[in-house]
Amino acid sequence: MKVGFIGLGVMGEPMVRHLRAAGHEVALWARRPESAAALVAEGVPLCATPAQLAARSEVVVTIVTASADVEALAFGAQGLAERFAAGAIHLDMSTISPATARSLAARYAERGIGWVDAPVSGGAQGAREATLAIMAGAEAAALARVRPLLEAMGKRIVHIGPPGAGQVAKACNQMIMVSTIQACAEALRLAAAHGVDAAAVRTALMAGSAGSRVLEVMGDKMLRRDFAAGIEARLHHKDFAILMDEAAKLGVPLPVAAQVWQQLNALMGQGMARDDTSSLLRVMEAAQPGA
Repeated sequence: MKVGFIGLGVMGEPMVRHLRAAGHEVALWARRPESAAALVAEGVPLCATPAQLAARSEVVVTIVTASADVEALAFGAQGLAERFAAGAIHLDMSTISPATARSLAARYAERGIGWVDAPVSGGAQGAREATLAIMAGAEAAALARVRPLLEAMGKRIVHIGPPGAGQVAKACNQMIMVSTIQACAEALRLAAAHGVDAAAVRTALMAGSAGSRVLEVMGDKMLRRDFAAGIEARLHHKDFAILMDEAAKLGVPLPVAAQVWQQLNALMGQGMARDDTSSLLRVMEAAQPGA
């Protein structure tokens, strides 16, 4: 397929490589052209505007930061909608609000253009290894058309429901995952406060019902005090802003998530926005200095 791609961060670049390895013809647009330099050096075309990219693409994949970024790419000046042909599809793999996804799908439908929201879980490692979990919100026909692209980038693709449903699933994923990171930070802080070997505690927990991928990965980072970003904490903070806004609109009580939201606010306030979310441990430590 002729595929456009926007969003060449730690996940986007390996995703492009998987698409090319699967035989798809990929072109790029980048807000910062230097982010595309490695792929351009390998012969991948770089377009001057999103509209130009849309004109040459059957499907354009976006994986960018926020709802406003996706809206601007779609319907802003020289945006994708200006030159998408009827029947083209915007495949958005960003984490944005369900309301934004539904709105963009409706606006595109008026022009005969398809939409798929397909946020992912698995991080940079999942992107590199093409093992991402993909949560899709789309009409069945649109999803069927882009499935070969998703299969090149991910391991499990689940059709959650109509447009916007993928983003609902991603909000649930982020709520569970980041709340578990916070629980790991609290557990390791409690172990340290007792003066016992926190690493031994984690090893014991990993073999029991508390064992999880989060405890394995994030617990290890906390013990090694490796707070270099895998995924920057500011992105989880953004995701929780979406989550809590949706909860407020729907009147859904999320008491645990609300407490974690405050810990993320504290993390941001302490200047750790671009560090790893395992830095929630440092938020706990700052609340009990000298302990």
